[in-house]
Amino acid sequence: MRKLQMVDLKSQYDKIKDTVNNSIQEVLDNTAYINGPQVHEFQKNLEEYLGVKHVIPCANGTDALQIAMMGLGLKPGDEVITADFTFAATVEVIALLQLTPVLVDVEPDTFNISIEAIRNAITPRTKAIVPVHLFGQAANMEAISAIAKEHNLYVIEDNAQAIGANYKYADGSKKKVGAISDVASTSFFPSKNLGCYGDGGAIFTNNDELAHTIRGIVNHGMYERYHHDVVGVNSRLDSVQAAVLNAKLPLLDSYNEARQAAADKYNAAFAGHANIVTPVTKGDKDSHVFHQYTLRILNGQRDALMKHLQEKGIPCAIYYPIPLHRQKAYLDERYNEADFTVTNQLVDEVMSLPMHTELDDEQIKFITDTVLEFLT
Repeated sequence: MRKLQMVDLKSQYDKIKDTVNNSIQEVLDNTAYINGPQVHEFQKNLEEYLGVKHVIPCANGTDALQIAMMGLGLKPGDEVITADFTFAATVEVIALLQLTPVLVDVEPDTFNISIEAIRNAITPRTKAIVPVHLFGQAANMEAISAIAKEHNLYVIEDNAQAIGANYKYADGSKKKVGAISDVASTSFFPSKNLGCYGDGGAIFTNNDELAHTIRGIVNHGMYERYHHDVVGVNSRLDSVQAAVLNAKLPLLDSYNEARQAAADKYNAAFAGHANIVTPVTKGDKDSHVFHQYTLRILNGQRDALMKHLQEKGIPCAIYYPIPLHRQKAYLDERYNEADFTVTNQLVDEVMSLPMHTELDDEQIKFITDTVLEFLT
């Protein structure tokens, strides 16, 4: 059996080595390392794939989210509602811009932001909602969009973990996540479903004026060299990373399908176990692209199981061990523990197993057998 890894980038690269190497060689040959033709090609290809008017590449996913908020013109003190159970980058950029983060609880089944919690958190100072499509599953965008419309709020999708997922509306129509809201961000960190070989990110929007503003922000506020029209940053996707992403984008759907197939096998092995809660997919199968495969382990056995798996050479991880409202940087007397009952339970129960495009049946069987032997 091949060595188990949380993400097997080496095996993935081996299958596309020639295509990736040729793409990178083009950059080396033309020496246009910043804003080269590969960046523009990737931008157009991703716009077509997502069905969105504007893709603005940038240096990483955290920058993408920050720049999206800068583009909307949010002001210090404006309240931004987002999920308590997610990676810190989501709240980090809110704080960096001197906006006021408002953390709320999540759903117990999908782990995505709670619609009821959003409604309860809205005040006259609320200006935006940031749903996170956590672990690869589309959040309830129809309900979130309705709330935003009712209260005249922006919606900013944090799509760092779910690129390629589809959101299904009540009428049966579908849209790619990232193409639904006022503006969205994503990350191309190497372990993502569409990952480069360094750092990278992008912002998506269908708003022409907003896209123009954001294109200036990512490039020091310039539309014309040495003319700084808006306050900007230095955040550009380099041509080498764009070349890698161009090579991988045509394979994204097959990558996501491989992850979904692996999740199906995990689910089948764990079905009916009293102390294992497997991931729930709401909507059609393609609404969840399994950036992570995250279980809930009941009866206080999570930590002991993790230790056992690690002793057997099976990597596993906790995403996320500490809720954001308890993080030292984001402590706030406004928060009441009673408002985070789901998140506080999840941090004690969740555990993620290896999930990537190269998982094979032998590996999945070894992982699931080892889990079940311990929990039986």
